[in-house]
Amino acid sequence: MINVVLLGTGNVATHLFQAFSTSEEVVVIQVYNHSEASLLPFSEKTAVTTSLQELKEADIYLMALKDDIIVEIANKLQERNGLVVHTSGAVPLNALEKCRRSGIFYPLQTFSKDQPVDYSEIPFCLEAKIPDDLELLKDLASGISRNYYEVDSSQRKKLHLAAVFVCNFVNHLYTIGEDICRNNELPFEILQPLIKETAEKITRSSPKEVQTGPAKRGDNSTINAHLELIASPSDKDIYQLLTKAIKTSHGKKL
Repeated sequence: MINVVLLGTGNVATHLFQAFSTSEEVVVIQVYNHSEASLLPFSEKTAVTTSLQELKEADIYLMALKDDIIVEIANKLQERNGLVVHTSGAVPLNALEKCRRSGIFYPLQTFSKDQPVDYSEIPFCLEAKIPDDLELLKDLASGISRNYYEVDSSQRKKLHLAAVFVCNFVNHLYTIGEDICRNNELPFEILQPLIKETAEKITRSSPKEVQTGPAKRGDNSTINAHLELIASPSDKDIYQLLTKAIKTSHGKKL
């Protein structure tokens, strides 16, 4: 059984706590946060504390924290015998250099507290300073997921960039689509089968191979008609920028 002290109570921490709660190989023995109020949802299920000095001895100290405080908290854990890891996609392993043992446990997924996810499908990106600790992280990941990968800090930095493109940027485009529907008294749900089919296609083929639409076809009359319909200058800029990128990618004349 792997004993974990979880540091953090945000989206990632909440989901990891729920996942570990269903695992037979992992137990969260304590949750830390500086805010006592944020610990209330966890207090009936495990020990909680607002003091780093009161952290229990554990196999792993798992920091699911904001990127800008990871180093600060890690430095306060440097004398701990357990493995100190963080869950960030952007913070390198050497940020934990003062810790005796350090590693990365990065779940490549978008999390919202009120949205359930299938933890068994989430890919975990793992890295550790010591080979034996990498094996420990593999055991931790396999306790809740079927998918885990050895990914170094340089690779993970690029992977995080790719994730911003395919998740955060795409979600903003969904927001624009929803606004267009709402402003024209159309239900956003009418687009959801299209969204699902597009997402499903890229599980079978390269995204470039399944690209469709007026930019791919070089249909400038439709493109110009769309631009006339867009009232927001920023949305128009996005449309033109993506249209240009798709045309360039598929060899169409600009």
